[in-house]
Amino acid sequence: MTFDMNDVAPQQSGDLIPDGTFAKVTMSIRKGGVDGANEHDRGLLKASNQPGSDVLMVDAEFTVAEGPFARRKFWQNFTVQGGKRDEQGQSVGWKISKSTFRAMIDSALGLSPEDMSEAAKAKRVLRGLADLDGITFVAKIRIEPSRNPAYKDANRLEHVVLPTAPEWQKVMAGEAVLAQPSHRSRPAAPAPVSPAPAWGQSQPAGSASDTAWSAPATQPATQPAADPAAPTTAGGPAWLNP
Repeated sequence: MTFDMNDVAPQQSGDLIPDGTFAKVTMSIRKGGVDGANEHDRGLLKASNQPGSDVLMVDAEFTVAEGPFARRKFWQNFTVQGGKRDEQGQSVGWKISKSTFRAMIDSALGLSPEDMSEAAKAKRVLRGLADLDGITFVAKIRIEPSRNPAYKDANRLEHVVLPTAPEWQKVMAGEAVLAQPSHRSRPAAPAPVSPAPAWGQSQPAGSASDTAWSAPATQPATQPAADPAAPTTAGGPAWLNP
């Protein structure tokens, strides 16, 4: 048996995506084997590896969907349970994650964050966090300096770009958008070290779940994407039942 390597894409550079890059990305959830709050999220979450921690997370993989950095990947965890709590005893990390997930839905579907019509609200209802697997939205990507000299810097999601932002319209229309670096200072390292292997940012794109997450590029940012209100079926959220 032979292995023909001629039909695969050439190896990509291991350089990071430039700080402040705007791009359309697809999020895939890597199951961590811990059950979530309902049947739909069975085995979805990942437990923290810190001793004594009660944090459960969504382990997300982001793949740039198109443009000059298409197929490039980065990874990020989102707290779902546990960790630091506020005065009401609620997980601070979960509140932040929940806000980010809502922004992903608005960006993916072209919804104004101020649209609280019944149709728009129905589109923000999830059967479980697993419904977010395969969602495609506009993101601003940053470079996070490593705090440990043994590891290299990494790309992270800086924030979700909403339809009310001019960059959202440009990215959705396939136009080039200048990067807007975050200008974060890099922590001092005690001594230079050899870089970690470069393969971490250059894996070939994995197959994302085939879902209906999408937003029309021609939609005005100030207009809600929702059509006249339609009932949500028992099979899932409104965007899965067009």
